[in-house]
Amino acid sequence: MNKMKKLVGLVALALLSAWPIWPQKEKPAALTLEDCIVSAVKRNLGVVAQVYSAELADLAVSRAQEKFLPGLSFDLGKQSQNSASYSWIDAAEVVSSSYMNYSAGLDQLIPFGGKFSVSLSAYKNQTNARFQTINPRYGSSLTFTFTQPLLKDFGFQTSRREIIVARNNRDIAESDLKNTLLETIYSVEETYWELVYNIEALKVRRQSLKLAEDLLEKSRKEVNIGTLAPKEILSAQAEVAARKADILQAESQVKDYADTLSILINLPQAKNDGEIVPADRPTFEKKDVTFEAALETALKNRPDLKSSQLGVKNKELDFSYAKNQMLPALNLNASYWSPGISGEQILYLDNNPLTGIIVGAIPGGASTAMRDALHFKYKNWSVYFSLDIPLNTVFSRAAQAQAKASLDQEIARMKNLEQKAYLEIRTAVRAVQTNYERVEAYKAARELAEQKLEAEEAKLKAGMSTNFIVLQYQRDLAATRTAELRALIDYTLSLGRLEKAMGTSLERRNIKLTDTGEVRS
Repeated sequence: MNKMKKLVGLVALALLSAWPIWPQKEKPAALTLEDCIVSAVKRNLGVVAQVYSAELADLAVSRAQEKFLPGLSFDLGKQSQNSASYSWIDAAEVVSSSYMNYSAGLDQLIPFGGKFSVSLSAYKNQTNARFQTINPRYGSSLTFTFTQPLLKDFGFQTSRREIIVARNNRDIAESDLKNTLLETIYSVEETYWELVYNIEALKVRRQSLKLAEDLLEKSRKEVNIGTLAPKEILSAQAEVAARKADILQAESQVKDYADTLSILINLPQAKNDGEIVPADRPTFEKKDVTFEAALETALKNRPDLKSSQLGVKNKELDFSYAKNQMLPALNLNASYWSPGISGEQILYLDNNPLTGIIVGAIPGGASTAMRDALHFKYKNWSVYFSLDIPLNTVFSRAAQAQAKASLDQEIARMKNLEQKAYLEIRTAVRAVQTNYERVEAYKAARELAEQKLEAEEAKLKAGMSTNFIVLQYQRDLAATRTAELRALIDYTLSLGRLEKAMGTSLERRNIKLTDTGEVRS
């Protein structure tokens, strides 16, 4: 249970959604990426659901371990029997007898598949039938029993199979939780930077619209004073209309990504006004990473690979158990018991019960019988072997074949997952390198576009260019600015994808699941 405290603690952490991280009566302030990630870890409903799965897996371990807790049993009973007397020798009219018994037992499974039990029982029997030498009669018995399978169900691993599988499933659930956190963190990061991109792209479009409107206003003045033909104003008007349409589409995309981010971080409805202001901007720093180093890190850290490996271990246990169940049931059985008998001894005339004449009695109680049993006055033991050969294990091996096929299937899935991880790492490393070069290239293109626009605007003032050419250069500059921003966002996201592919997102952000359920970042 101690191992999963951090998971159970995260349940409480995830359920803190009733306490927003923002003031209740104020508009949400600008959010950093770290703010959004921490909020998602605390509030994201997918994470919360996976935490409960981990908790259920931990409880399954506790339930499986209950198998080796000792069992107690108690019996208490009383019965009375009455029947007609068919012979005056038996009794006068009715033969009556009463019987009362009580017992207590303790049984315990042992690690190699055997079972040990001890029981203490006692009874009292009394009747009105004649010719009894002891009446009432008391009996006690202390019994030790041991049974050990020698073939089928033998072995430490076989007897603890449910516990081992449950522990593996708990580790799988923990790995799945970490994988869910990795996926959630990347989803938040991706949505956050896409929101940043669309906000910045919207600013570029608005700036482009402002340039087009300024040029349109300048063209109108020139038309009014007669230095420009009226038809020259049409291209400027068309460009302004087109750029306004682009702005409407960009505004819609900003709202879409803001809504998606609010769902990922489970923003309280009272605070979800459709507007989230990102505080961070992407930085451009070169990160050198080799495929070999990234792959080695992924094989050590990726939780999905760990889950797959544990799944194979479970299937190996199932296959081993299936083979064991094909063996005959050969059991060693041993018993040791100590009885005790006491009661009121009836004395007859001439020491002959057939006379029916009772001349006295020697009292005896239940304590005497119990004392004899506990002191092992009468020692008894037995040892024997039992062999059971079910015919289905002789003529059919379907269960074993099924377990083997299931194991082979799980191994194939693990290898397939490793291949996907290999491809994912290679693609992620290539994307980091490519996107870095794209940023450098688009940065140069943007600087050249700025210089071209400045030169063309100077030519326009000197009457050596046209509005159409200047608008085209403005459009080119807006496109290169947007492309540079896109490349920068793609580079930032490719670093995030590489971290997710290597399974290091939690470690890099210093996000830890503590016993108290706190998230430290």
